[in-house]
Amino acid sequence: MFYNILKAKDIVNLDGDKFKREVLMEDNGSALSIIAIKKDEIIDTHTSQCDTAVFVLDGEIELHFEAEKFKLDKGEILMFKKDKEHKVLALKDSKFMLIKI
Repeated sequence: MFYNILKAKDIVNLDGDKFKREVLMEDNGSALSIIAIKKDEIIDTHTSQCDTAVFVLDGEIELHFEAEKFKLDKGEILMFKKDKEHKVLALKDSKFMLIKI
C-alpha cells in the first residue's frame, strides 16, 4: 500500500516558468496531477481521454469548452466527461489539482 502526506501548495512552484505540471500518481490512463500556471497564460485546446475533475487549490482559472466557459475560484471543482475539447486560462497565478479517471 502507498502512503504519503503532501502539502498541495508546496508540490509545484513556477520558479519563473509560465506553466508546470507534477504527476503524483498514474495508472492505466488515470492520473492525479498538480498544475501551476502564471496569470494570463493559456493551456491550449486539448481533449481529455478520461473523465476529469479540476480542483482549484489557489488562484482563479477559466475552462473554455466549445460554447461555454466556467470560472473557478480557490476551493471550487469542475467535473467533465472525457472527449470534451477544452482550454484553460489563468486569471491569476494559480494551482489546481487534475484528477483523471
